[in-house]
Amino acid sequence: MRNLINRAQKTLLGNRRKGYTLPTNNKLYPAQWNWDSAFIALGYSYFNLNHALKEITTLLDGQWKDGMVPHILFHDTNTNYYPNYTAWNCGNKIHSSGITQPPILSTILKLILDKNKISNKQTKEVKKIVKKIIRFHEWFIKFRDPKKTGLVSILHPWESGYDNSPIWDEPMEKVTIEKNLKYKRADNKLVNPDHRPLNIDYDRYVSIKNNLRKKKYNPKKIFKSSLFNVVDVGFNSLFLKANKDLIQILNKFNLKSSKISNYIKITEKNILKLYDKKKEAFYSKDIRNKKKIYVPSITNYFILFADLNNDLINKKLIKSLKNHNKNDKYFFSSIKPNHKSFEEKRYWRGPIWVNCNWFIYKGLMNKDNSFSKKIKRKTIQMIEANGFHEYYTRKSAKPMGAKNFSWSAALYLDLVLNKN
Repeated sequence: MRNLINRAQKTLLGNRRKGYTLPTNNKLYPAQWNWDSAFIALGYSYFNLNHALKEITTLLDGQWKDGMVPHILFHDTNTNYYPNYTAWNCGNKIHSSGITQPPILSTILKLILDKNKISNKQTKEVKKIVKKIIRFHEWFIKFRDPKKTGLVSILHPWESGYDNSPIWDEPMEKVTIEKNLKYKRADNKLVNPDHRPLNIDYDRYVSIKNNLRKKKYNPKKIFKSSLFNVVDVGFNSLFLKANKDLIQILNKFNLKSSKISNYIKITEKNILKLYDKKKEAFYSKDIRNKKKIYVPSITNYFILFADLNNDLINKKLIKSLKNHNKNDKYFFSSIKPNHKSFEEKRYWRGPIWVNCNWFIYKGLMNKDNSFSKKIKRKTIQMIEANGFHEYYTRKSAKPMGAKNFSWSAALYLDLVLNKN
């Protein structure tokens, strides 16, 4: 274990650039990613608190004037990655993408603050971070839920973080692919294309992006005009948890946000409306096409991480979760294996992702502690058998995607070093 702890630290430091950290050390992801950086900061906090705070600060340096924190910051513009900074053509001070990602910064920051003593200098830094996170959350409330339903929309599959999940299949089928579309993918040249999204997926991703770009990513306009608009239960679960954690941080520093406090109450009430009593499962909503989405994704169980105040639903979810891929040596597969959309090796359509296991492990600690510990143990075993990779197969934990993957290394450090 000690050797792997050292390797995890070296992986993060090896992927580190000037004030930020790449998801991996090859050309696959040559920029700073939003939720990757949050996980990475948690990893750093176990051996270098200044690196942890700097990771978050650098990400928030790219915050837009309206409050949005982009999903990619292009600190280095000399890359073959697509879509690159010119394809997005936007950013504030730092070239960036025009969309966001799951807002987990406050959740990670709370975990860091809970286990570390911070100096006066670091306290000033943290307060600046917190004020920027407030603006980010209030941006979501204002622009991604204009009808004040308590549930925010994502306007591109990339915003979810689980890019080609089958959750998006039906909404994506309705997306009209732009004529004479021209772009060059690099990802499927660097990694086995059987493990990556399909070309038709990318055609639609780029078409959605181009449509947003035409509107200059104006948050008031794109909610209605985006070719993709989905209320995802997993994303909203992470946002609910993030809002709860942010309120606790604000209390610590004698700060307030009535908007966020009120929004939590609305979300707690209305997220329950996404629960189907007959199916005993949560669904997502395709807002653009007015349809319910029933896909057995592991991300639907992020609701357990949100600490929903409903013991009955929590117990039913846990029972269902235990059957998600119970016949496999490792869990959790990103999609339930008996579902028609399941693909063993294709990115978010089947493989195991360490961050998903981490969310669920954390969410079960106060609901089913023995199952939580089992998830933790299995995840550690998977990583210790194969190293820090992007994703793994459910039967043998065969590693796939990027090697030296930062968030797998970072979350391993939390799994083995966190004493809770």
